[in-house]
Amino acid sequence: MTDHNDHSTEGASYAAAGVDIDAGDRAVELISPHAKRASRPEVRGGLGGFAGLFALGKYREPLLAAGSDGVGTKLAVAQAMDKHDTIGIDLVAMCVDDLVVCGAEPLFLQDYIAIGKVVPEHVAEIVSGIAEGCVQAGCALLGGETAEHPGVMEPDHYDVSATAVGVVEADEVLGPDRVRAGDIVIGMKSSGLHSNGYSLARHVLLERAGLSLDEYMEEFERTLGEELLEPTRIYTKDCLALAAECEVRTFCHVTGGGLAGNLSRVIPKGLVAELNRSTWAPGQIFRTIQKLGTVAQAEMEKTFNMGVGMVAVVSPNDRDRALAMLAARHVDAWELGTVRSAAEGEDARVLLKGSHPGY
Repeated sequence: MTDHNDHSTEGASYAAAGVDIDAGDRAVELISPHAKRASRPEVRGGLGGFAGLFALGKYREPLLAAGSDGVGTKLAVAQAMDKHDTIGIDLVAMCVDDLVVCGAEPLFLQDYIAIGKVVPEHVAEIVSGIAEGCVQAGCALLGGETAEHPGVMEPDHYDVSATAVGVVEADEVLGPDRVRAGDIVIGMKSSGLHSNGYSLARHVLLERAGLSLDEYMEEFERTLGEELLEPTRIYTKDCLALAAECEVRTFCHVTGGGLAGNLSRVIPKGLVAELNRSTWAPGQIFRTIQKLGTVAQAEMEKTFNMGVGMVAVVSPNDRDRALAMLAARHVDAWELGTVRSAAEGEDARVLLKGSHPGY
């Protein structure tokens, strides 16, 4: 980690303004072991410098891939529950699973935490989750910044964002240009809402239905808050393993915009991914939101992942192999549908047919 509390100092007047340099320094001390856990052999230098250093290694024609993201209003749930050690996993997931769509291996991540008041233990909790996410993704937590914003943010409020950097060989870049008619579309199960749709989820569950985050709910076998804070699944290592052994055309990270909205981005003009809802049942959280909020199916599918967190488009020859590999890696995956040529005048890149079992 580098520079995790880089504030200019104005002595007592700065402290009087609400910025606690000492608290920032204590936070860095508490963060250090988490940063060391999320490392890679290519990392150079240590904690405390002004920039993180990373040896790129030997590639024929490396292309760097970068992605920045946050976790949206899921933060409001974490703050309301005073539970801060999993939101970092969501943050990493949102960044690294975007990189792997083009076949890039995430190398390192840098985070940014803006917080009303630095409470070292809270900052360390947040970073512990970021470190855990990096370990799950196989990337290093190379650096970060914690900025204290008194008077701008409430003392117990914070926001997090991060940038992940990865690498892929130029001739191994995955994308729409590789997709062909006859290809198989494979869905990988999400762990829940992941990090999208929380404004609608909170509106329906907390405001309209009047539920409480600490309310135990039989259908989840845990509290509503615990269900809503379920960390986003990180598929990076599974996708990279799949791409190394199978003919993968592209991946699709299902985030805001839903399954059809995101998959459309990697299906080229002239082709249609025809998917069948009957191949999977969305998790209980989606059913609960739809029922309590009387949310239209189209609105659900536009807002949430509906149980599909990542999609792989693979060659038909590798269908069985891909499914077997994912099963061996304990990823719940299934055939969502196939890619076909578009009919005359058909503009949609993705077509969802049928209905979910039990809906």
